Amino acid sequence: MRPLPPTERSLPIALIRARERVMAPIRDMLSETGITEQQWRVLRVLSEHADLDATALAERAALLQPSLTRILRTLTERGFITRVQDPSDKRKQVVTLTSEGRSMIASNEKQAGHIAQAMRDTLGDGAFDTLLDLLAQLDHFDPKGSP
Repeated sequence: MRPLPPTERSLPIALIRARERVMAPIRDMLSETGITEQQWRVLRVLSEHADLDATALAERAALLQPSLTRILRTLTERGFITRVQDPSDKRKQVVTLTSEGRSMIASNEKQAGHIAQAMRDTLGDGAFDTLLDLLAQLDHFDPKGSP
């Protein structure tokens, strides 16, 4: 068994540090909107996928189902989304972005785009895409399957 790496080379710590750096300008942008990071993720996902059931939405927005339930309630109250029963499966809800939700995305799209471009510029196009590809590989990480 290998010894623990130094904390400067610890993947969990590096990911946390990177997340904080990446999220800081997004938090600043969102502080002016009254929208939380998690609510923003839900709105962004819905802006890319017209209608989603709650399970698919939770997965795409990287949220736990109980958190999503609370977030959906708030977004519904604020008029950013609608929820209707899935006609083909009464146990599911279909979530849709409203015009108010689309307006929230549109009013922050330019600034969010600048933030994303600044991150891409910092790393360069190739490294940026490679980083996203490497992080996507971690979706297949199974700590129980490793020796």
